[in-house]
Amino acid sequence: MEPIHTLIVDDEPAARNGIRHLLRTDPDVAVIAECRNGREAVQILRRDGADLVFLDVQMPDLDGFGVVREIGAAQMPVVVFVTAYDQYALRAFEVHALDYLLKPFSDERFHEALNRAKAQVRQGRLKELSDKFADLLEGREEAVPGGAARHLRRLVIKAGGRISLLPVRDVEWLEAEGDYVRLHVGKTSHVIRDTMKALEAQLDPTRFVRIHRSTIVNIERVKEFQPMFKGEYVVVLFDGTELSLSRGYRDHLEAMLGRRI
Repeated sequence: MEPIHTLIVDDEPAARNGIRHLLRTDPDVAVIAECRNGREAVQILRRDGADLVFLDVQMPDLDGFGVVREIGAAQMPVVVFVTAYDQYALRAFEVHALDYLLKPFSDERFHEALNRAKAQVRQGRLKELSDKFADLLEGREEAVPGGAARHLRRLVIKAGGRISLLPVRDVEWLEAEGDYVRLHVGKTSHVIRDTMKALEAQLDPTRFVRIHRSTIVNIERVKEFQPMFKGEYVVVLFDGTELSLSRGYRDHLEAMLGRRI
């Protein structure tokens, strides 16, 4: 795994040396720079970026909070504030600092903060990887001549800290659950954060059809339609699953099939 690029920012040489000494035995961490003041920190963060920063609060010219203000809280790496003054703790957490080390601190307290920070960095990297999967591998069909819409080929499934790709053609039916959608694949199911409406717009309409306000079905997995009453039907899948076809979506289904049922 790529090392965690770490920046040490403190106007006291002894403080910088102490943190560097505590970090040097950790194989997961690579100290990319040491800064004597907030201005140097801003320059390094803008030029090189970082995953983690140990940031002193009180420094001349530009203090630790000034660094956060210059970079922007949302763009800052994981921040552990380091200071001899406890009165800044509340303000530190208001700018989303992960931890607040009060000088002098023990080795155990430092490594507790470091382990939390490493976990936070890894979580952020997992999200970034997930976003890349969503952008690059959520895979839409290649556009066809005439400018026809592209459709999803794969769905990104995140569960238990792992990311997997699910071919859309394997989904048998979809079920709305508020702001989530449950994907039914054989005897298993997966929940993704999306609305039925948004997901429906990305699916191939020649394969997937909405049969109920909360249900979309893969037409290739449908075995038969069983009439019920008042124009309603039961849609039976090859695995025996029975779904309701409401009257409001019957015309839509018949248009897709090209015939009445």
